[in-house]
Amino acid sequence: MDAAHAQRFDVAPGRLGDVAAALGEQGGATIAVTDPDLAARRSPGVRGNFPLRTALDRALRGTGTQAIFYDRNTVRIVRKRLPAKKSEKRAPPPAPPVEPDWAPEIVVTASKQSIPIDSYPGSVKLVALDPGWVARNAAGGTAAITKLLPSVGSTNLGSARNKLFIRGIADSSFNGPTQATVGQYLGDVRLNYNAPDPNLNLYDMKRIEVLVGPQGTLYGASSLGGIIRLVPNEPDTHTLSTTVSAGVSGTRFGGIGGDGATMLNVPIADGRVAVRFVVFATREAGYIDAPARKRRNINNTTSYGQRLAGRVEDLWGFSVDFGTATHNTSTQDGQYTLRGDAPLTRDNAIAQPFRNTYYLTYLTARRRLGRAELVSTTSIVRHDLRTIFDATGHDGSGATARYEENNNITLFNQETRLSGGGGRFPWVVGISSIYNISASSRSLGPPEAPARIAGVVNRQAEAAIFGQLSRPLFRRLTGTIGGRVTFARSVGNLLDSPVEKSKEPFINELRFSPTLALDWHPSGKFSAFLRYQQGYRAGGLAVAPSGSALESRKFATDDLIMSEFGIRLGNQERGRLSVRAALFYADWNNIQADLIDRSGLPYTANIGSGRIYGLDGDIVWRASPGLTITASAFLNNSELYAPAPEYVAPGERTLPNVARNGARAVAAWRHEIASGITLSGEASLRHVGASRLGVGPLLDIPQGNYSVGDIGSRLGFGRFGVSLDVTNLGDVRGNSFAFGNPFGLAQRNQMTPLRPRTIRLGLDARF
Repeated sequence: MDAAHAQRFDVAPGRLGDVAAALGEQGGATIAVTDPDLAARRSPGVRGNFPLRTALDRALRGTGTQAIFYDRNTVRIVRKRLPAKKSEKRAPPPAPPVEPDWAPEIVVTASKQSIPIDSYPGSVKLVALDPGWVARNAAGGTAAITKLLPSVGSTNLGSARNKLFIRGIADSSFNGPTQATVGQYLGDVRLNYNAPDPNLNLYDMKRIEVLVGPQGTLYGASSLGGIIRLVPNEPDTHTLSTTVSAGVSGTRFGGIGGDGATMLNVPIADGRVAVRFVVFATREAGYIDAPARKRRNINNTTSYGQRLAGRVEDLWGFSVDFGTATHNTSTQDGQYTLRGDAPLTRDNAIAQPFRNTYYLTYLTARRRLGRAELVSTTSIVRHDLRTIFDATGHDGSGATARYEENNNITLFNQETRLSGGGGRFPWVVGISSIYNISASSRSLGPPEAPARIAGVVNRQAEAAIFGQLSRPLFRRLTGTIGGRVTFARSVGNLLDSPVEKSKEPFINELRFSPTLALDWHPSGKFSAFLRYQQGYRAGGLAVAPSGSALESRKFATDDLIMSEFGIRLGNQERGRLSVRAALFYADWNNIQADLIDRSGLPYTANIGSGRIYGLDGDIVWRASPGLTITASAFLNNSELYAPAPEYVAPGERTLPNVARNGARAVAAWRHEIASGITLSGEASLRHVGASRLGVGPLLDIPQGNYSVGDIGSRLGFGRFGVSLDVTNLGDVRGNSFAFGNPFGLAQRNQMTPLRPRTIRLGLDARF
């Protein structure tokens, strides 16, 4: 809803609840009045041409209420807070505002429709980010998200070089040309396609939404496991504001780190134009030593970047958002160690640095069309990665050698959609197009003069039309049906062996990805859903396992079908006790995987078909107004039941990086010590179950199976806050990832220790 765009309203005086409903009907918005006392009050109504905000102001005159906008088309009517009476005496610092006795109905915006969370027919995780938590944890990026949500997993090769997984949909532990299984978004903007997680800083983020996959109907490729949507705070066209955060940290057996971030929101034309600028920098202290090279803390990591968001309201009837983002990450050396060496040490002949440079620009335009909303988003991403590994001994000679890989990725994405129907009858239709080109160049040999070896360039183009519709089938049962038709073309070439365009190896495919779901609300606080969804990833071209500059091979399309049954008990935001749980089964055919051969060189292949089934759930208990206990857990069982011939091996064949179980328990508290002084914090215990690095004898290496405790607290003084956080409280040395260098993988002795106990002292302020 473009709240600043004038439209015609004709609502007669009456009960406020009825007037609000009529306003929402005519304005294409969801306007809720949950307090019966407020709904019964008399409203003067409104007639005339006004923006929605103005129409609401007129309709609320004399009612003692005010409108709270949560987004363009979601509004809550609440009691008006009375201003404090003036006193001739010096007043003490004002107390923080009293929390209202209602909680807003949460809308799953990642659904591309206005679906309330308790009516969304599928598994979804929504995390509202408290500004104090953001100030303390934003620098961690995606790693902070994986700590919050056990069902979201990750490799641990290093910052901005990891692969993400949701609910065990994990293809491999290594980076390569295959599309990601998890789609990542900044609002409506796609962040990745076939690249590692860029690990965007979370400063000034408002919410995280995770939709469990596959999400083939609404999001297409790169969403087999689901999508993670970061929702930033929007530019405020009315208020000049700024926030700042800074912290210093120390890691046991390591160095000193630090982080800083600031946000500046500037209205340029009141009510019409504003820009919001975020800048940040982080230094993660290293904790691995290299005694032979006389180096300490070799795995220092530095990252910095910015996000610029602008908004123009009522531009020829459109609300326009535009912006840019950059994120640069560099690591001086790998963070793995070798079994048998002294703890937290590793000696290599040469350093193994990594660099990730990420650029994004986007434009989004929105406009109301009657009761529907038109949204069009265009974005361009440039992603450059440079990786160096110590390849000494790869040829059996023992001579020092260096392997270098450069990946250059350009992604263009455009989506235009139309949605409407409100929370009860939501629908969406749209068209989408993607063009992604990735070039991987490689060299191997003496550090001073490595020779070029086989590299590959892949070009993927997709065009799709999609739609989804929900309608009541019976009084308490709602059905959802949807589908996506996608035409995909993949073209590949070896960089050093170009061929005529007519002879380029290619794959063309036409795919349909359906969705079927039921949502049942029998009565009271209980509800349930049943969901069936399909997704797929297009094939491509990769270098053959031999690494020859003259050989390449195709990898075929894979597809995944998931069915799940879920229950909900209680209101997640307002109830004292709420429970969410889901049983799921996934059948994954022709699984694409990026792998490592025995010489240490990467390649891509289809490893066979697998299945995953399990259970996940969440329990939230509000023990008191100031104390909330949350527990989340999952159980997974995976099997490669039909391996490709070269991956047949005796014994258990689990899918890579699929932990059998995981859990997190957290106690969060908030207490007002004195007027204007608040103590808040949380203590958590997280368990990561055992998993295997990969499939086949070479990669069948155990990892995981550890538990970690964290604790943190913040003391707030009005606009200022001071915080203290301790991570890995017990200084656990678990193996989070059994990989660090492909050229030593055959020795099966690599491990990635958890970051030792780290203490951070932080300050934050808002103005």
